Formats: sequence, C-alpha cells, structure tokens
Amino acid sequence: MTHTFLMEIGLEEMPAHVVTPSRQQLVKRTQEFLQQNRLSYGKVSSFSTPRRLTVMVEELAAKQTDVKREVRGPAKKIAQDADGNWTKAAQGFVRGQKMTTDDIIFKEQKGEEYVFLDKFIPGEPAKEVLTGMKDVITAMTFSTNMHWGDHDFEYIRPIHWIVALLDQVIVPFQVLDIKSGRKTQGHRFLGKAIELHQASDYLTVLEGQFVIADPAKRQAMIEAQIQKLVKANKWTVELDPDLLEEVVNLVEYPTAFSGTFAAKYLNMPDEVLITSMKDHQRYFYVRDQAGKLLPNFISVRNGNAEHLDNVISGNEKVLAARLEDAEFFYTEDQKQTIADYVARLKSVSFHDKIGTMYEKMQRVQLIAQALGEKVGLTADELTDLQRASEIYKFDLVTGMVGEFPELQGVMGEKYALLQGERPAVAQAIREHYLPISADGVLPESKVGAVLALADKFDSISSFFAVGMIPNGSNDPYALRRQAFGIVRILHDRQWHLSVTNFEQQMAQLLEKHQVTFNLDYGKNIQPIKQFMDDRMRQWFGNHQVNYDIVDAVLGGHNNDLMAMFDAAQVLGEQRQDTNFKESIEALTRVLRLADKANFGDQETLSVDPALFENDAEKNLYEAVKKVQEATPKHSVAENFVALRDLRPLIEAYFEATMVMVDDEKIRKNRLTQLAILARLIFTVANLNELIVK
Repeated sequence: MTHTFLMEIGLEEMPAHVVTPSRQQLVKRTQEFLQQNRLSYGKVSSFSTPRRLTVMVEELAAKQTDVKREVRGPAKKIAQDADGNWTKAAQGFVRGQKMTTDDIIFKEQKGEEYVFLDKFIPGEPAKEVLTGMKDVITAMTFSTNMHWGDHDFEYIRPIHWIVALLDQVIVPFQVLDIKSGRKTQGHRFLGKAIELHQASDYLTVLEGQFVIADPAKRQAMIEAQIQKLVKANKWTVELDPDLLEEVVNLVEYPTAFSGTFAAKYLNMPDEVLITSMKDHQRYFYVRDQAGKLLPNFISVRNGNAEHLDNVISGNEKVLAARLEDAEFFYTEDQKQTIADYVARLKSVSFHDKIGTMYEKMQRVQLIAQALGEKVGLTADELTDLQRASEIYKFDLVTGMVGEFPELQGVMGEKYALLQGERPAVAQAIREHYLPISADGVLPESKVGAVLALADKFDSISSFFAVGMIPNGSNDPYALRRQAFGIVRILHDRQWHLSVTNFEQQMAQLLEKHQVTFNLDYGKNIQPIKQFMDDRMRQWFGNHQVNYDIVDAVLGGHNNDLMAMFDAAQVLGEQRQDTNFKESIEALTRVLRLADKANFGDQETLSVDPALFENDAEKNLYEAVKKVQEATPKHSVAENFVALRDLRPLIEAYFEATMVMVDDEKIRKNRLTQLAILARLIFTVANLNELIVK
C-alpha cells in the first residue's frame, strides 16, 4: 500500500523572482531526502504562489526499505583473549551495532580472521521518517534572507504555517514556534483559513478559496484571458516569457484586464513607454496589427473580477503619473546639447579609484581607434567610431536615464539622432553596452562592436590596474560578463586579436597620450590574459568542446582568440582522422624532448646544418623551414595539416638520430631543431594535453 504526502510552507509574500527557483529547490531537496532515507516513491509534484511553497509525493512507500548488510569489526586476535573470552573491543563493537556477541561470526580477509555481523535494519514507518522533512525546510537557501521576532533563524520570508499530511494523518514536527498541521490559508482577501482532510484534496480545496496553487494552471489562465482581450480588440501582444513568469508568481488568483493611457504620450520613443509599462508596472504593452504601439495595456489582478473598474482606474492613474514624469524629462533633456552633457561627465565618477566618466571616454577614444584600425574598419567607419567614442556616455546625465536607468544607451541613440548625429554614431552609442547578459544580443554594426570592445577592455584593465580583480563569486562590476562579451563579439565578427599583444599596445598608447591618470595599465597583462582564458574556457564549455582540447588550446602560445576558436575546431575535426593518434604521438615526442632544451623565451633560435650527421636531420630541417615560413600566412587549419604531414619525417628523424648525445654542440643543435618545431606546434596548441587512444 502506498500513500500521498503533502508539505506546504506558508510564508509572507515572496519576491516573484525567487518563487520558481525556490519551488525547484524544494523538489530537489525532497527527492534527496527520500532517497537518503530509503523511502521509495512514484511522482513528486510541486506547487507555488507568492505565499506558499509546496511539494506533493505520490505512491510513497509505507515504510523504509529494509537493509541487510555485513559489518566488519576488529581482528579475531583483538576480539578474543588467549582463553577465547570476548574482549572489551568485541563487546563494545557489538553493543554499538545493537547486537550481542552471540551474533558474531569470523571470516578471513587477506590471511587474517575478523569479526563480522550480519546486520538486519528494518525500515521505519514513513510517518516517523517524514518528521525529518523539518530539516529540508530549514536547509533551504535563498539569495536574500530576513529574520523576524526574536529568532536568529533566517529565511526568504517569515514562515506563518506548515502543512504536513501523510494521507489524512498529520506528520508532526516544528520549525521555530510553527507546528506542522493540516490548516492552510486561502487568498489573503477572498479566501479564509481551512483545514485539509487529506493530502490529495490540496489543489481542489485551495481553488475553492481563490488560490490556484499550480503555477502552470495560473499561467494557462493568464494566457487565455489575455488572448480573449487581444481577440476582442484586434490587438497583438508579445507575451515576454520573463514577464509572464514574474506575473504568474505575483498572483494567486489571476484576472487579466486592460487599461488605457493618453495618446499624447505616444510622441515619446516606444522604449520609454515599454519600460514604464513592462519593467516598472509589470504590464503587457499592446500593438495594432501593423505593429504600432497603442495607448493601451494589459495587466493581471491578484483576485477575481469584482470591482474591476476600480482596479483599472487605479492602474491607469499610476501609469499616467509615471508617463507624465517621463514626458517631462524627455522635453527637458532636449533643451541641452550633447556637448553640455559631455562636459557634465567631468564631474561624474566612474570609480573613485579610477577617475571620472569623462576620463574613461578619453581612454576609450584611443583604444577604439587602435582596435578599429586593427580589425580593418574603413575611413568612414573610423570617423563614425571617433565621434561615437567622444560622446557615447553622454546620456548618463540626462533626466530620462536618471529616472529610467534601464534606458542608458537607448536614450543616447534617440537623443543623438534628434541632435543630428549620423545614424551609425547613434547606433554605436546604444550598442556599446551589448551584450548585457551571457547570452544577450550582440552589436549589429561594426562601429558598435568595436566601441563595445574598447569600453569593455578599458573597464577590465582599469579595475585590474587598481587591484579590484574579481575573486570567487565577488564581481561587483560585472567584469566577467564584460570579458565574456569580448569573447562573444570577437567570435561573432571573426576578428583576430591577441589579448596579450593588444593589452601591451593599449598600455603604451595610453601612456604616450598621458591619459592613464596615474594608473599602471601594463602591470596586469598576464592576470588579464588568465582572466580572458577563463572566459574562453566558459565559451568552450557552453559549446561542448572536449575538455582536453580546451586544455590544449589554452595551453598553446597563440593568444589570438579567433585562432584559439579555430584551433579547437580543427582539433575536434582532425580527431576523427584514422591517423590522428600516430600524428599526435609524433608531435608530442618532439615537445617532450624540446622541453629538455630549456631555451625559455630566447627569441632567436638557429640551427647549424653543418653539424647534421644524417639525411633525416637534413630532411626534417628543410621541411620545418618551409612550414616556418608559411605559418604567418596560413590559417590554423593549414598550419596543423602542415605539422601533421611532418610525421613521416619526424619518425625517420628519431629512427636515425640520437638527440641526447655526449657531444654538446651536436646535442644543442638537435635540441634547437626540435625547439623550433615545438614552437610551431605551440602556435596551434599544447598537444601534450590531448588524450589519444
């Protein structure tokens, strides 16, 4: 016979963004608890509203699974004395296992006899085991916590009630001063407290008290209600998934409704209206069939349809006040020029250890031009880039961005166009923030992509220069996100850029133009290289690149990120070749021996052919020389193929040549020859890291 177990944690209203992950965490912890406690089960369902987190376990076993296991104790010579009497060691062992010395048997292991017990542990009833669910509740973790009353205990919100039922029976436990029971709460205004007769009644009973506990059902209700409004008014509505999930987690009993706002506000940019409705009020904005924004919105009430006119009127007034503020700022902002705003940036701090926002723009102007030339922008694009980099932060001191920070960059583009800037300049101002998340959209224009790279390089270098390097989970200035943005933009654009070389060039450039503002940009080049390598590792991980290939690529000597992308792709493709193993073994043999040369960073290595003693040395030397001359002109794929094709010559070389001979001149000459080849191999990857079978 199986049972149904229900546990509901009743809370004060939780923030919408924590409801879903908390519900998922409760399920995971419950499953782990049941597995660890040997309680078999069928289906685990979870439910949530802003005021409750619930888990329901169906087909739950009546008791734990019985356990039979063999337990080893002390050696026989320790367990018994010379007369065969049980020692204290043996008696203590069996007592600890809740058994007697009569249960002892002896078994031989590795030539010595030991005490053993065949132990049978009967399963406890589910009701007794489930009292341990208290620990599941208290073990929950949240991004933010609070404590209440005189309790030191912290939780996402104060706990007000706990339901714990095994079918009809209460599972007794207590968290703080809250005892588990069968009483749950209905909707805060429309429902009442009610006792559950049995666990399986949960959803039905709550629905009778205006609580739809199943978030999937609430979402379906919201979608259906919105579609009804859309169809009746011939609107189109984009159901943003994130906003929809948030609204689902804001209500217990959803009722969708529509409202209006004054058409005069449509004179502002759509982004201003959408931000006011979507981000600030959690409304769904409305468009006509042609895609034009309409003076309407859709919202969802936490309640039924009674007195809905009052609710609509209240929401319209709140939105009107916010739009009135936005219109005021929009009008006032246009009374000043971009030059006025840029001048004000001289008194706006980027960071107190680094300098002002104006000083940051001075650095970025230089960095952007260097980058633009490096990636091949045209003269017109470089002109647009120069202008964009001179003004791209100006909207930070506008009234609109001060009121709506989400619109930084967006309003920069709008105001730039209004003041006659070229469209490419305005677009770059908006795009320099991109991507704003790990998988966010990337800049569409080349000018925007270069400005985004320059801004991110400057931010990373500046914070590293003052010792503010991300550590563990601590990354208050989102430098990891910005570095990952650099990786994604370079990959998207297929632009070649060596991080180490560019950081050196950047440090020299800023020093030359005296815009370092006493910051040492050259001292952290290697830490920044490692920081970027970690972001490359993240990118490779997201794209399921084998870990040994990742280690090989990151262990190479090529700091060009695009070349590293190419190397990973080449090695992944070449791994399918039937001769891959033999080729890698030949090349890694070169690497191992070349490592003994210990030439370090010595720039010039030269081989003396006069010291060759066989044709194999000469043949390899001539072939490597051709590869060396072609390497700068060829792609990573071409270079790898050229190295791979050296295999017969390498094998012949080692067959005919003893590298570590006594003659120092000959030995050094041969090691030099292998070191030159090793350096060529390292331009692709550190092949020692590859796992070949």
